[in-house]
Amino acid sequence: MRNIKTIKKKRSGRDASGQVSVRHQGGEHKKFLRNIDFKRNKFDVSGKVISIEYDPNRTANIALIQYADGEKRYMLAPDGLSINDKIISSKNADIKIGNSTLLKNLPIGTFVHNIELVPGKGGQIARGAGTYAIIAAKEEPFVHLKLPSGEIRVVRSEGMATIGNLSNIDWKNEVFGTAGRKRRMGIRPTVRGVAQNPRSHPHGGGEGRSGIGMTSPKTYAGRKAYGKTRKKKKYSNKYILKRRGR
Repeated sequence: MRNIKTIKKKRSGRDASGQVSVRHQGGEHKKFLRNIDFKRNKFDVSGKVISIEYDPNRTANIALIQYADGEKRYMLAPDGLSINDKIISSKNADIKIGNSTLLKNLPIGTFVHNIELVPGKGGQIARGAGTYAIIAAKEEPFVHLKLPSGEIRVVRSEGMATIGNLSNIDWKNEVFGTAGRKRRMGIRPTVRGVAQNPRSHPHGGGEGRSGIGMTSPKTYAGRKAYGKTRKKKKYSNKYILKRRGR
């Protein structure tokens, strides 16, 4: 039987050599890592939703599925999925919330999530709480998707996607309340550069409430901290039909 839970190892922002590679991380509460089925590759076997659960590792809720052959797997829970609902992953699946099928089999205007960029690799797009993409057009062997950011992107029509928008839509309105809650999530404080010593940050030093003392802001490592960070000649740029709005 597939192991659906493992203990999450703490990294605290360190790499293999023990050096801090990502700042402001550490001290999170102990968690189990739920092994989510992003591939939805158990084809033509119906499953039953036996529970809808909170997952501390993501913003959306997850659903525990028990398949007809007895196997249990976690999947991302779409909005409107309930306990005892039946789901299936198939090339001939009905257009129903929670079912997974090929993008080319879905009609234009369908809301989808957990979308594969590379067929067989597993869903990579629209996996956060309340997110979805809309099938805007079809042009074999591609499908045009309007993504949550507003970007219109071309993806292969042989990729899998799950029907519906994801659960926990009101997550964006959640108020964390206390600093301690962020600490339990493993997020450490971020001190402004201008409040630090000059040896700790390029913005540091000065008497009183002084400015950064330079024409352009810099990161703690001295690199410019503004402008576009995306690679100008990324290979996948050719699949973007329309950039997201700014």
